Amino acid sequence: MAAETHAPVKSQEPGSNGYEILHAKSPVFFSRFERKSELQQQTHYCPGCGHGIVHKLIAEALQDLKLQDETIFVSPVGCSVFAYYYFDVGNVQVPHGRAPAAATGLKRAHPDKIVIAYQGDGDLAAIGTAEIIHAANRGEQITVFFVNNAIYGMTGGQMAPTTLVGQKSTTSPWGRRPANEGFPIHMAELLASLEAPAYVERVALADNKTIMKARRAIRKAIENQRAGVGFSFVEILSPCPTIWGKEPVDARKWVAEKMIPAFPLNVFRDRKPEAVADNPPPQRPVPDVLGIETGEASSQAGAAKHSHAFQNMTIKIAGFGGQGVLLLGQLLTEMGMREGLEVSWLPSYGPEMRSGSAHCHVSLSKERIGSPLISRPQVLIAMNEVSLRKFAHTVPQDGLILFNSAKLPADFELPAAKIICIPASEMADKLGSTKAANVVLMGALLEETECLSAATATAAIESRVKRVELLDVNRKALEAGRKYIDDEVWVGAETQADGFAY
Repeated sequence: MAAETHAPVKSQEPGSNGYEILHAKSPVFFSRFERKSELQQQTHYCPGCGHGIVHKLIAEALQDLKLQDETIFVSPVGCSVFAYYYFDVGNVQVPHGRAPAAATGLKRAHPDKIVIAYQGDGDLAAIGTAEIIHAANRGEQITVFFVNNAIYGMTGGQMAPTTLVGQKSTTSPWGRRPANEGFPIHMAELLASLEAPAYVERVALADNKTIMKARRAIRKAIENQRAGVGFSFVEILSPCPTIWGKEPVDARKWVAEKMIPAFPLNVFRDRKPEAVADNPPPQRPVPDVLGIETGEASSQAGAAKHSHAFQNMTIKIAGFGGQGVLLLGQLLTEMGMREGLEVSWLPSYGPEMRSGSAHCHVSLSKERIGSPLISRPQVLIAMNEVSLRKFAHTVPQDGLILFNSAKLPADFELPAAKIICIPASEMADKLGSTKAANVVLMGALLEETECLSAATATAAIESRVKRVELLDVNRKALEAGRKYIDDEVWVGAETQADGFAY
């Protein structure tokens, strides 16, 4: 059955115009479904499919509770993947199985909204098992509707975690055998065994009576979230006529005769969990969190005001594991925090941390950062030739590349961005430790871009390095990087000699 899309049903009862509208498509649905140019009054669901019924019940509940404009609907991969073409609410489409994780983030970012995760059995009980269990175990304030038709519908009828014993599928042609494929997973019972969930119920779409019970359960799950009760989960046994190879009426009977005995209908949990004592971290100013003294000494220790000429600055640091790539990124983010900026740090490295490839993304911003991932960095710090060749083309024309070498490779094609070659490893070695090459490059970055203050850098280094001899080397490395930019790069830039600047 598709979502209710036909014209309003009218009665002959007198009204303002002689008619009274008794039944119409919910305004929670879009007036036209524009996924395809034709048949814009129909959903894509097969005749007899349960998704259309569940969609209608959710829309009616949101309409009755006046929550349409307060709702965020999260739909993953599966037959319901196009729900955002139907529901006129806030919509987020997520990868397979990840709806509870995305819903968690959305609800925590927007606690005043109604966040609904809508999933099928392959999506929730197989690919997304970890997400649903941990969201339920945390008692996230979300509502999850689980449409269980015991089969993978969209991808051609493979066996799902809820496929019944003996039920045939494309991947269990002899029927599900517990000795080979295991038993069906009972998600409602599994989640009800956890302490945090507030409401867990299993309903069905077998006949009008069971559909009315499903209607009440769906409404209750949404009302629970509005009341701040806690995690609510409704499992809905649903027909899938096409993949089951049955007529719609026979599919409904199969729900009643086969699925309900295997998955008994029941309210497994209906309570308001006891409030768990919260212990939030104290909300302290960043300098206090980082252990910076307040007052006059604070500015001298690196918490001084710094004029940031940028709105957002994105930096990618790349090299071999062991070169201090990730540490340099951490130092820059800590410096940004000390100067009151929004910051993010995203590391990436292979299975071998030493000598393997490593890089990290650093964002410094005066406004909230939408994503820590950086595809077009304004600055690239390439600590080896491999990283230069791999990432140089991602830096825009007005960007900057700092390359850890006295000169570029002979066959390297110059990109549009500005390149500064600096033999940081050699300089650090002369200062007493090659490991300080990353700090030499940090000094060069600060002097070239003036993105952060040298005083802040010194304070961040002092907070990380406890050995006196290494601390002295790092202080000298920071200054050496700054001095190289001032004394040699600009001289080289004026003469275009010695490979200093391009």
